Parts: sequence; C-alpha cells; structure tokens
Amino acid sequence: MNLWYTFFGDYMLIDTHCHLLSEDYDNIDEIITEALVDGIQLLVINGYNRETNEEAIRLAKKYEKVYAAIGYGPAEVGNISDNDLVVLEKQLQELKVIAVGEIGLDYYWYKDNKLEQIKIFRKQIKLAKKYNKPIIVHCREAIKDTYNALKEENIKKIRGIMHCYSSSLEMAYQFIKLGMLIGVGGVITFKNTKLGNVIKEIPLEYIVLETDAPYLTPEPYRGQKNKPAYLKIIANKIAELKQLEIDTIINQTGLNALELFDLKDKI
Repeated sequence: MNLWYTFFGDYMLIDTHCHLLSEDYDNIDEIITEALVDGIQLLVINGYNRETNEEAIRLAKKYEKVYAAIGYGPAEVGNISDNDLVVLEKQLQELKVIAVGEIGLDYYWYKDNKLEQIKIFRKQIKLAKKYNKPIIVHCREAIKDTYNALKEENIKKIRGIMHCYSSSLEMAYQFIKLGMLIGVGGVITFKNTKLGNVIKEIPLEYIVLETDAPYLTPEPYRGQKNKPAYLKIIANKIAELKQLEIDTIINQTGLNALELFDLKDKI
C-alpha cells in the first residue's frame, strides 16, 4: 500500500476536524502549507468558543482550501450568553462556514452541568437546522444523552459527524441510522485501542478522516503535537484494518466529506 497516495480521481484527502489555532501553534501558516504540500486537499478547522470561532473563520477566508466549523463545545457551557448565540447565528451565514461544531456533551470532564450542556447542545442543533449546516459532535461518556438529543432533534436532513468516535459497533450503527458519519482519528493507531475492531466492521461509506490536531497524535508520533500532515497515517491504518488499498480509503472518505459539507460541486 502506498502511504503517500494523496487523491484518487476527483476525490480528496480531507481532514474534517482539526484545531489549527494560535493558542496551540506559533507557526499556523507553516502547518497549513505543509499539509497542503503533503497532499491534504481540504482542511476543516473547528472552533469551540467565541475566540476560536473567529480565528477559524479568519483562516478559512485566508486559504482557499480551508473551511470553518464553528460552535460552542461543552467546556464553554458556563460561559455562553444569549449574545454569543446571536453572534454564532450571524457567523453561520459566512460563505466558508460549512458546519456547526465542535458541539456536544462531555460528562467525563464536566459532570455538574449536564442539563445545561444538553440545553446548549440542542440550541446549536436547531441553529444548524435553520441554516442547513451539518453538525460535528463531541461525545465523551455521554453516549445515551447524545443519541437521544440527536434523535429527538431529527437531524437526518442536516446529518453530521460523530467526532473521535469511541463507543461500540452497535451504537455506531444507531448513530448512522440518524444520519451521522463516524469520525476516525489518531486513536485508531494506538496499540491499546479496541477501536480497530469497530472501524473494520463499519462500511467505508459512513467513515470520514480527522486528526483533531493538535491532539490525539497517531503512532509513531504519539507524544508530539499533532498536525494535519499526519492524516495519511490514519488512512493507511484503516486500509490495513479493512484490507483495502489506501486509495480506496481516501477516495470514499473524501467523497463522504464532500457530500456531507455540500462541497462536491464547489471545489
């Protein structure tokens, strides 16, 4: 398998979830340039609060092949005002904002405000539906409430991505039935992960690639700061698990992302 294969036909190697933000990188322009030179054809930078949303939009406007996903993550729930949601709604009308995310629920780090997390999560899903944007969903130790919110909000028309999916195969199929895709990142390469047993069973048409840079750096670079240029490592691991050529992985996951973000006829 050719690890350095970059794209197949009209379809592209796409990082659907990264955080290329000044709080984590001193050389964002170099990181983006490296990714594009190394074969990444499209980057989706995810914000999670007011400042990072604004930065994601600025970078998307600066680079032709960079797009923004914006929203308020569970860590921000206690800091969100009604005005923040008004600002978010205005930003969702920007041309290069293609998704609402990173949004969701996190009961691992934030156990004392579960109801408020759900409330803010649902409000942002409603905004996504209003502007016909897919959602990018963070879920940690909150699988039941995440599933219930998505089901009750009927997100099948807008669809979305379960970011950094880490639950069971059975739940993956439940999310897929709702219209969600499964985001696969560096965890798939970890030696102690059980995720491989799940991902190898999920049909490729329901999978997208992501790095979550600067987090969750894949092997053999684990312990270093992650970057989109490592996306090929993730594609290669999925190819190994599924016993397919890497061009097949890149082809289908790229098509999945382009269709989700309604970019197939715009690139």
